[in-house]
Amino acid sequence: MSTLLVTADGRLRFGGLDFRCALGRGGCRPEADKREGDGATPLGLYPLRQVLYRPDRFAAPPQTRLPLAPLTPADGWCDDPAEAAYNRPVTLPHAGSHERLWRDDGLYDVILVPGHNDDPPIPGLGSAIFVHVAKPDYAPTEGCVALALADLLVLLQAVSPRSLLEIRAA
Repeated sequence: MSTLLVTADGRLRFGGLDFRCALGRGGCRPEADKREGDGATPLGLYPLRQVLYRPDRFAAPPQTRLPLAPLTPADGWCDDPAEAAYNRPVTLPHAGSHERLWRDDGLYDVILVPGHNDDPPIPGLGSAIFVHVAKPDYAPTEGCVALALADLLVLLQAVSPRSLLEIRAA
């Protein structure tokens, strides 16, 4: 198996690739200490589940061997620990708290979904932890890992369904 290694100093390494990345505003925290809304990037080892993308922003779908699905304006992700759909995709409108995946700012134009707190989701231990597009200044995220769009697209071509995401403190 091949591992994408993310370190708390803001680097993502995979094979010969080495990219700058943004991490959570709350720093990096052990997975057992991760809590909804803390802004921390969870330390741990995660499988890669799927890639979501905005089809209106690309001439062709991103190239990857991972499961790939286009987003629609009705796509969201539940971040409400009181909801049965916690840390799962939802269709909007949705009554519980959620993130809209169809965003105007481009941050979710491509989303790599790792298997964080999803088998099964435990309410309150963190939701919507993605690898997505970074802001131009690499400003901190709400707990996700964020890369420049060009870097993310290169990474998606390199990973496989057997690849893992490892987030380490050092």
